[in-house]
Amino acid sequence: MSYTGKILRVNLTTGHSQVEELNKQWAVDYIGGKGLGIKYLYEELAPGVDPLSPDNKLILMTGVFTGTIIPLSGKLAIITKSPATGTILDCSIGGHFAAELKYAGYDAVILEGKATKPSYLYIEDKIVEIRDASELWGQGAQETELILREKINEEIKALAIGPAGENLVTMSCITSEFYRQAGRGGVGAVMGSKNLKAIAVRGSGSISVPNIKQFASSMKEFMQTDILTDTNLWANTDGTALLVDFNQDTGILPTRNFQQGTFDDYQAINSDALKAVRSGKKGCFSCALGCGNYSRAGGSTVEGPEYETLAIGGSNCGIGDLEAIIEFNDLCDNLGMDTISVGNVIAFAMELTEKGIKDFSLRFGDVDAYLKVPGLIAAQEGIGVDLGLGVKKLSEKYGGSDFAMQVKGLEFPGYEPRGSWGMGLAYATSDRGACHMRAWPVAQEAYGDLDAFTVEGKAQLVIELQHYNAVKFSLILCDFWALSLETMGTIVSNLLERTVSEQDLLLVGERVVNLARQFNVREGFSKDNDTLPARIFKETLKTGATKGQVIPLVEFERMLAEYYSLRSWDRDGRPTEAKLQELGIN
Repeated sequence: MSYTGKILRVNLTTGHSQVEELNKQWAVDYIGGKGLGIKYLYEELAPGVDPLSPDNKLILMTGVFTGTIIPLSGKLAIITKSPATGTILDCSIGGHFAAELKYAGYDAVILEGKATKPSYLYIEDKIVEIRDASELWGQGAQETELILREKINEEIKALAIGPAGENLVTMSCITSEFYRQAGRGGVGAVMGSKNLKAIAVRGSGSISVPNIKQFASSMKEFMQTDILTDTNLWANTDGTALLVDFNQDTGILPTRNFQQGTFDDYQAINSDALKAVRSGKKGCFSCALGCGNYSRAGGSTVEGPEYETLAIGGSNCGIGDLEAIIEFNDLCDNLGMDTISVGNVIAFAMELTEKGIKDFSLRFGDVDAYLKVPGLIAAQEGIGVDLGLGVKKLSEKYGGSDFAMQVKGLEFPGYEPRGSWGMGLAYATSDRGACHMRAWPVAQEAYGDLDAFTVEGKAQLVIELQHYNAVKFSLILCDFWALSLETMGTIVSNLLERTVSEQDLLLVGERVVNLARQFNVREGFSKDNDTLPARIFKETLKTGATKGQVIPLVEFERMLAEYYSLRSWDRDGRPTEAKLQELGIN
């Protein structure tokens, strides 16, 4: 079977580890990855736990496809309670760590407690050791991985945090293979709070796949008919930078802290500009697309920048200098921080400065000041102490809440919701705060045939997309494979040797969404948190295809009420007892 059937539980406080049996019923109900990780956290974490206390848990969860030849299945899910938002938090990270963990014999690792001193965890099959990391503490995430490879084995796969995670910055991330990140919500700070600098794994096992010859043949067919097609190959030829032009044309490219939807210098940061500095390509484990673009400019080399960094760290800060954005990306990678949150807090501070609310000596387009910020946040020095609070808490301290672009404490990604009203609902109802990975109706609205400036039908659309993505990320398939539920069901059925229908998968997706919601309800979240900044309701965009647009508050509230009703949630956004029972959630 493609499950190992084993969970590794490590108590960092006591130094004790033990192997447990995977809960097989949960594996049926939630499959793996996002869903199964959330189930374990929901059942094991008491309500009200401080995310940065030893009582919080950090779960590394593989998927049913992990370690197999199924394409684009190389990601790892990381689940915890977010120190940035207080919500449930799941992130995914690409590379090869997940497959290596599976080959070491584990479906998941559950990390508990707090080490007495800076440590790293080493896993090699049945060997599980908590080792001293004093020499690693203070090192960048990239340097940490290099040292571990030299110290242990060049073939190890590692997760590491940078100085930002050590200093408990709540926009810190976890890095793997130098350039891949579990980026949002402060997972790096949770790791730092446990005095855990890194996790290194080496596995010598394998994954059993039934009818391997037939399975390999079907995967070869899928490769030609469902993956290496025009629908997906943009990820290889252009990467996500392609969205700069799309969003400029449709008026949803965040500019100057979401004051505008177009950017005059967009051509300096688009896909064509990025191709001019491309120096290589990279793919994750079992990946045929190879979306990773190595870019080199000035003294910096990065994998990317991805669209979110180009938009939020570029146009949103008024920065049209690609070399500066690449340096910004490089700094955030090594310091271990989420470029989306860092870019947003810089843009917010720029607007606070220009409006005379609070002078951070930051102005839109000021490259020199912009590039100093990541280091200050990571070190918690100077203005970095304030900016490290994130947009929500910074607005609570100094003002500007109307244009603090966040939901539930998590900063906006790179899509202007006034040009995609369904995206606004997706941001508002996302379990971890403003997020484009829970649902992305931009494709149907801004790029597609749906009217972007109406609420009609958007509640149903967002629900369907949320269920689809919840399944996809429980299988831990890459977002860039635009596969159907039918294809998902076929592969799962072949692998598990039992029939899994499209409806079965959608039920899993609905179950995962509702369990995540129930976690947040248990933590005190309600309808009051399912909203957007006042700027979206009150301030019209001034340029481009979205000129003159807002989302009227009354229309947003109507869309939200319909969303709750369709989900069988009450008027305060809580899943009803009948819905929870229907889905088998206690």
